[in-house]
Amino acid sequence: MTIKLNFAIDKTDKTKLLKKDFFNNFKNYSPLFCDVIVVVGGDGFMLKTLKKYQKFQKPFYGMNRGTFGFLMNKFNKTNIVKRISKAKMVSISPLEVKATNKKNKLFSLYAINDVSLFRQSRQTASLQIINGKNILIKKLIADGVILSTPAGSTAYNLSVHGPILSLNSKKIAVTPISPFRPRRWKGKVLSSTSKVKIINLNVKKRPISIVADNIEIRNIKSATVKTKNFIKFKLLYDPNSSLHKKIKIEQIRKEVN
Repeated sequence: MTIKLNFAIDKTDKTKLLKKDFFNNFKNYSPLFCDVIVVVGGDGFMLKTLKKYQKFQKPFYGMNRGTFGFLMNKFNKTNIVKRISKAKMVSISPLEVKATNKKNKLFSLYAINDVSLFRQSRQTASLQIINGKNILIKKLIADGVILSTPAGSTAYNLSVHGPILSLNSKKIAVTPISPFRPRRWKGKVLSSTSKVKIINLNVKKRPISIVADNIEIRNIKSATVKTKNFIKFKLLYDPNSSLHKKIKIEQIRKEVN
């Protein structure tokens, strides 16, 4: 089987010698004419590459040269084409974020893993969270809040004790970060069709920033977040390390702990 590959390789100490090696053994097709984009790096580089090349509507096969590599396959240089031909495809949709800062400038971002709103000073954030026409929480005093996709629910969301979502759950998790009032609010799991609005109730005294995966915007007045269901990122996984399996393992670990 002939598979045309494009290689997106991160510029790190772990990957700097790989580019020459890959290009000596494979023709590097352009993203437009390739069959598969091979991403060599860590999770952060994968997220960046997915967004950069999404317009080409190609599947992505990740090879981990980062730390944890939750979105990646194990790194193995042998039989790359054969492994890709046997890989299983998973489709995931991102969150669309529209945020307005204190100067009323509008920003539009996408997040594959999660959207986080943080306090950006010594003052805790004061937030109102609205789901559609219903107030989800009138006033949350906390370090912030996270909105997570199923694919991102095992990342930062899990570290602040948010729920792990099955990949096909069609849900998003809304999880507070160090909630002070109401102290025992654990967050909410919402449908992926939800449109969530977060309002900063005190822009001047309690400034907040928003981070969509790895992009930060500061001094936010409000933000609207919803799943962009018609956008599909296609990820390829070796049969023994599928994203479904990785999430299931994290669910079992959480139950055991």
